[in-house]
Amino acid sequence: MNPIRLISATALALSFALALSACGKKEESSVESTAPSTPPAAEQPAATPPANEPVAVASIDLGNAVGGDQKVTTATTTFAPKDAIYAAVSTTGSGTATVAAKWTFQDGQTVKEDSKSIAPVGPATTSFEISKPDGWPVGKYKVDVTLNGQPAGSKDFEVK
Repeated sequence: MNPIRLISATALALSFALALSACGKKEESSVESTAPSTPPAAEQPAATPPANEPVAVASIDLGNAVGGDQKVTTATTTFAPKDAIYAAVSTTGSGTATVAAKWTFQDGQTVKEDSKSIAPVGPATTSFEISKPDGWPVGKYKVDVTLNGQPAGSKDFEVK
C-alpha cells in the first residue's frame, strides 16, 4: 500500500472518530441542560391553589383604623369613646358570598347592622365600621359576623 494512501486513510479514520465522539458529547450536554428545566414545570401545578374552594371566614380583627388593604392597622379590643371602630373580616376561598356584621351594646341593643356582597378569588379582607362623633357610651359591646346568613364568628370589645 502506498504510504500516502495509508496516511490519508489514517487521517480520514481519525477525523471520523473525532467527529463521532464530538457528536456524542453534544447530545449528553443537551440532555443535561434539559433535565433541570423539567422539574420546575412539574412543581408549578403543585403550587396552584385548589380551584373552587368556597368562601370561609378565617379571622375577625378589631381596631380603630384600617389600611388600604382593609386590614386593621393595630388590633385591639379596647376603645376610647370617640374612636371609630372597625371589624376586619378576613376570608379565604373564592366565589360569591354575603358577609354581615351586627354590632350590639351590652344590654343586647343593636347599634348597627351592615352587610356586603363579596366575590373573592382567594384571600380577601372586608371591613365594617361604626362611629359616633359625640362618643360611645362606656361599656361592653360585641360584633357578630355571619357568612351567607350562617354564624361565622364574633368579637367582644369594650369602650372605656
